[in-house]
Amino acid sequence: MHLPARLTGLFLAATLVLSGCSGDDEAPAAEEPTETTTAETEEEPYLEVPDGVELTAQGSTLEVGDTATVAYEPRQDQVGALEVKVTSLEKASFDQFVGWELSKQTRQTSPYFVRANVTNVGDSNLGGRPVPLYIVDGENRLIEASVFTGTFKPCDGASFPKKFKSGASVKACLVYLAPDKGDLTAVSFRPTQEFNPITWEGELKPAKGSGQDKKQGKGKDKGKGGSGGG
Repeated sequence: MHLPARLTGLFLAATLVLSGCSGDDEAPAAEEPTETTTAETEEEPYLEVPDGVELTAQGSTLEVGDTATVAYEPRQDQVGALEVKVTSLEKASFDQFVGWELSKQTRQTSPYFVRANVTNVGDSNLGGRPVPLYIVDGENRLIEASVFTGTFKPCDGASFPKKFKSGASVKACLVYLAPDKGDLTAVSFRPTQEFNPITWEGELKPAKGSGQDKKQGKGKDKGKGGSGGG
């Protein structure tokens, strides 16, 4: 008997490997960025990266379509450096999850797609590792991308290819499930608790095939797409 494919990692809010984390079960808040000067960042990069790679200042607030250069440690002996361009924030629908086993708990979430172009500008092979992006919901929590046991055609690409060496690029698409029919307010790069996050904000559009895109097509962009869910 064929069992339906499963969707896992539903809304593992900020399951980061962090030092000095509190022991409570609540997801850490995304927190407000603190002011960081570009000069300070250029003089003292927060991680060692190849010559010529200039890291975007911590605490930067960008718009969809902007590119940030970031660095993180996928493991203790490895530094990854990436150029990340968030290209689209999309409100999805569970109508797009045909053939997937969805629990009652899952259906109490709001699904979102985030698309990004990512280039490896470091020296490390990041093959197979997750794309290090989260979303921030209306409760100021970090939400981790969901994991599928198979290929999810509408939005497949939460991990880098098996080989992702310096110079390689990929068009990523990540699925997020915001608890309690929550909102998507921003996309966040925040690899550690102490890191002052780099965020992207922008118009939330209906995902292609969600049913909402057809409704929007009948009108002509009446009003602005917000960051609300539900």
